[in-house]
Amino acid sequence: MSDKLDEARELARTGLERINRTTSVEALDALDSELLGKRSRLTEMRAGLRDADPRERKELGRALNEARHTLDEAVSARREELAAEALRTELLAEGRDLTEALGRARVGHQHPITLTWERLEDVFVGMGFTVEDGPEVETDWFNFEALNLPAAHPARSLWDTLYVDAGEESTERGEVLLRTHTSPVQVRTMLRAAAVGTGPPIYVVCPGRVYRRDTADATHLPVFHQIEGLVVDRGTSMGDLAGTIEEFTKAYFGESLTSRLRPSYFPFTEPSAEVDISQPDGSWLEVGGCGMVHPNVLVHCGLDPEEWSGFAFGFGIDRLAKIRHGISDLRELVANDMRFLEQF
Repeated sequence: MSDKLDEARELARTGLERINRTTSVEALDALDSELLGKRSRLTEMRAGLRDADPRERKELGRALNEARHTLDEAVSARREELAAEALRTELLAEGRDLTEALGRARVGHQHPITLTWERLEDVFVGMGFTVEDGPEVETDWFNFEALNLPAAHPARSLWDTLYVDAGEESTERGEVLLRTHTSPVQVRTMLRAAAVGTGPPIYVVCPGRVYRRDTADATHLPVFHQIEGLVVDRGTSMGDLAGTIEEFTKAYFGESLTSRLRPSYFPFTEPSAEVDISQPDGSWLEVGGCGMVHPNVLVHCGLDPEEWSGFAFGFGIDRLAKIRHGISDLRELVANDMRFLEQF
């Protein structure tokens, strides 16, 4: 009796060891048949219970049932483990890495707009300008009225303005809006100079993000970037403006290119001009606007136009990036396509 009990326990122990060592479902199936099948030793011993002493039959039967139950559970658990391992192997073999190669393999770099922005700042700082910035959410007064664009001025229709619901805050300086150009920074700079009592000279450039109610296409974006320059001093003239634009042209576009000023109209400058840059093929490309600061603007900003005069100019940073890098569609600058951005 004790020999058979020991044999049942030994069959369970050695069977567990062999089950845990199996490395495939096929091998496990064969072992399952060997340990628990119709011709297994456990089945043979269970069949022999009918010949056992009735007093011993109960204890031996319990031991055989425990051994079978232990092995049966072990086979089921190992089968699940092997199936999961096989599935993982299959998925790894069939899987594809859909992560864009640049996403993780390389450290990020600056966007072409940022590169152009910083290059423009470097050019103008090298010419003696300082850099100013201001809020992107402005009031009607700073964005329009101080720049000689009162509410009824027809030119205001040229700026597709996005207004902001600011409640009572919209009353003191007019309605609140997203600035349509960076000219409000020029206004704030002149007001600050007038407030401290020292006044000009002022030599600043004002880069920043601006907003207009535009539909994005190859040449327009509803959110884009500008850099505007302002000089206020005694005795400034259109000749000074033209010289500044020419120096900028050669510093940014190259010594072989030149600029010209073409008469135009802007409410905040008088006289006003468009800035064209010569092209290698002999054509001219419009890149921005400029002019002498209108006396009304100087008065609004607390400066005496009899004492001070100045000029202002402005360029689209996105447009300059487009020209410099030969980009055909401005929307590429905001699409975040890695195939495009990796070129810069």
